Amino acid sequence: MDKNGKIKKRYNRIAKYFDSFQKPMGTSGFDKWRKELVQQVNGKTLEIGVGTGKNLPLYSKDIRLTAIDFSKNMLDKAMTKYKKSLSNVNFLEMDVQNMDFEDDTFDTVITSCVFCSVPDPVKGLKEIKRVLKPDGQLVMLEHVRSNGKVLGTLMDWFNFIPLIIMGANINRKTKQNLIKAGFVNIKETYLWKDIVKYFYVKNEK
Repeated sequence: MDKNGKIKKRYNRIAKYFDSFQKPMGTSGFDKWRKELVQQVNGKTLEIGVGTGKNLPLYSKDIRLTAIDFSKNMLDKAMTKYKKSLSNVNFLEMDVQNMDFEDDTFDTVITSCVFCSVPDPVKGLKEIKRVLKPDGQLVMLEHVRSNGKVLGTLMDWFNFIPLIIMGANINRKTKQNLIKAGFVNIKETYLWKDIVKYFYVKNEK
């Protein structure tokens, strides 16, 4: 089984427990940061890695939202919770690294704590750039590797633990990956130390 298949299998396995895993993140500020992030979206919007649907109740009802996840079990849980009550959401099982959408489809793409687990983050970001309209926006809430010499090294050393358990990396260099994917107009906002950040990215084509 390749890396992509292994990570998908892990998320399918933990889908039933995922909401419980996320509860501590809410008390640490992530719920507030998610709300602020979702307020930035406009137009035809794509949420990458919707998971069990944590962000879905936060969207304005006039947002045309497509929500994708590569884990069938995670997506099924989101659909069970929200498909009837949120008629503006189109749920699709899809991998950000290989999306079926045409070029220049979306005004906004949003991610929250997703690119820690995408097997090939640069490939996924290139796909986002492709499906975003010219001057469209990518808004991200992500945790990344610290630039601190000691803390960054520790994150590298212990990365194998969350990677084995959930397929998530704690040492991703997301800004560098955005640059590698071809994005130029990148704004960072620090939320907690230099580890949790917003990224606001304009798609210049």
